[in-house]
Amino acid sequence: MASNTTRAADPGWTDPDCPVARTLDLVGDRWSLLVIRDAMDGARSFTEFQRRTGIARNILTDRLRKLIAHGLLAQRTAPSGRRQEYVLTDTGRDLFPVILTLRQWGERHAFAPGETHSVLVDQHGTPVPEIAPTSAGGTLLDSETTHVQKTR
Repeated sequence: MASNTTRAADPGWTDPDCPVARTLDLVGDRWSLLVIRDAMDGARSFTEFQRRTGIARNILTDRLRKLIAHGLLAQRTAPSGRRQEYVLTDTGRDLFPVILTLRQWGERHAFAPGETHSVLVDQHGTPVPEIAPTSAGGTLLDSETTHVQKTR
């Protein structure tokens, strides 16, 4: 996992001790998560992100700047030496389970039965299995079997 160096721009809008609130402050808008998703799928250039998402140029510029400022993306010179490209940092790659969980939730709840959608597969072409959080003892966890414990 990445180090604890990424901080929300303005955690004052909600519970400043809540990791979910802080994370949403960093990536909670639609476009940021789609840029992260596409970076995970190999997009590197401004043009690729714009083509894949359909995002307006000014909004994409803003999101890329914010994702770089928050340490989720890095900008570097492309191998051709003629353009800049955007790559995930370790912190950005740590969002993979979040993107995977959103994808799997969407597969279950955002499509009609039988409706076609993309499938995430591993390097062998096998669909990625469902994420299922479990306790140290192997018991399946959900909102009924967990609670938030405030730290002091």
